[in-house]
Amino acid sequence: MASAPLDVFIVAGEQSGDELGGPLMQALRAEVLKLDSLQGVAFRGVGGPAMTRNGLKSLFPMSDIAVMGFLPVIARLPTLLARIRATADAVIARPPDVLVIIDSPDFTHRVARRVRKHVPSLPIVDYVSPTVWAWRPGRARRMRAYVDHLLALLPFEPQAHARLGGPACTYVGHPLIERLDVLRPSVEDARRRDAVPPTLVVLPGSRRSEVERLMDVFGQAVALLAQEFPGLDIVLPAVPHVEALVREKAQGWKYPPRIVLGEAEKFAAFRQARAALAASGTVTLELALSGVPTTVAYRVSKAEEWIARRLVTTQFAALPNIILGEGVLPEFMQDACTPKALAQSTAQLLRNGPERARQVKAFERIADAMILPDGRSPSAKAAQVILQQVAERAR
Repeated sequence: MASAPLDVFIVAGEQSGDELGGPLMQALRAEVLKLDSLQGVAFRGVGGPAMTRNGLKSLFPMSDIAVMGFLPVIARLPTLLARIRATADAVIARPPDVLVIIDSPDFTHRVARRVRKHVPSLPIVDYVSPTVWAWRPGRARRMRAYVDHLLALLPFEPQAHARLGGPACTYVGHPLIERLDVLRPSVEDARRRDAVPPTLVVLPGSRRSEVERLMDVFGQAVALLAQEFPGLDIVLPAVPHVEALVREKAQGWKYPPRIVLGEAEKFAAFRQARAALAASGTVTLELALSGVPTTVAYRVSKAEEWIARRLVTTQFAALPNIILGEGVLPEFMQDACTPKALAQSTAQLLRNGPERARQVKAFERIADAMILPDGRSPSAKAAQVILQQVAERAR
């Protein structure tokens, strides 16, 4: 006779985690349907719109804890501490079959530590590894006290955790590999990619601080490129919360970009772009999977630079370079991030030549490294590992 539904307590602290949590909930439902020992699955926890659409009734609005930056966190600290206690207490009061925490380690790991202290037998799974391979590597070993299994989005992370003494870790795939059909160019897109004048996609970041520091230098670099490539089609995808700032800054560009909004427009630009000039971040991985040769740039404050030089342990900043273990995408950071340097690098990518060919060839290796050998989606693979953890703890 079938048992009660599987009780899953799931916690996401910001939009990116919510977007992982929604598909994970769907995948868990699908996997549980295959099991005679369980009668469905029930979800409790904290999440946003994607998880709500999949049946979660959040303990409180996720916006209460979706705070970034040192000063905003300090301002909201009483609320954040109260939400950590409330979330952990809900788990402790009625222990589920498994606790799944998703990203946002400043919030979710505090919940997990509190739960582990009071319910030591409860399996805890962490979906998305903190960047222990880039900075503060000691976090990996400390996680073993309250995380039973880690679900990694990047293929090198299981090896990194094994080296650093972290918890057991399984590569489940990055959600971008489920979107290769919208990232990769069609035959018509490929023709446009090779057309004259070329399309250059410019991505100065999704945070106000990034836009403030990069828009002017990007605009000057684009001006140099537009002189060398007459009629250059300049496309700048923007996100809503920095759109006004981007438009304000773009007014000062000698060659104003064509600003597009929304993910569909962004990916459409990627499919036709000949090259890209981008702030370091997840977008560099999107561009690599789209096959767009890219120049990477970044600037932070002097204080942040001072801290980074003492804490950051990775050789590269761009995710494609970290995955490949080599500097395929040129990176221009801090004082090296000048209009002339960015323009010279990007010009080589707009032309046919060895630098462009080197990146295009390397992108094939990135896709091969990220696609799961069994063909499963990241969400399905994550669900499978979570159920394995539940089964092992039940023995």
